[in-house]
Amino acid sequence: VQLVESGGGSVQAGGSLRLSCTTSPYAYSRLCLVWFRQAPGKEREGVVTFKADGYTRYSDSVRGRFTISPDSAKNTLHLEMNSLKIEDTAMYICAAAPTYATGDCPSTYYEYPYRGQGTQVTVS
Repeated sequence: VQLVESGGGSVQAGGSLRLSCTTSPYAYSRLCLVWFRQAPGKEREGVVTFKADGYTRYSDSVRGRFTISPDSAKNTLHLEMNSLKIEDTAMYICAAAPTYATGDCPSTYYEYPYRGQGTQVTVS
């Protein structure tokens, strides 16, 4: 399973960016897709979890500011980031994993065996 991120960059606080994660049709339709972020000196954080059945979960730190915009025709998951804060500065990594037998998505980074290279977001 390949995941390719794009769209990172530098922006001033209060600004917006859009990240994209493009993957295979199988991964998009069958797996849990998560945007993680890793900032120096901070714990890795799962920002948003998505499944193609419409399930979406946001972390408290981004809820109301970040929005998932899925494009099933292109097997791409866009992450619209608005009202960016300095503390949003991080490497953003798109990852995928099968669900548990219950249908729930794993919650930790180490349970996601498929990962992209990441894209850097810097807010100043």
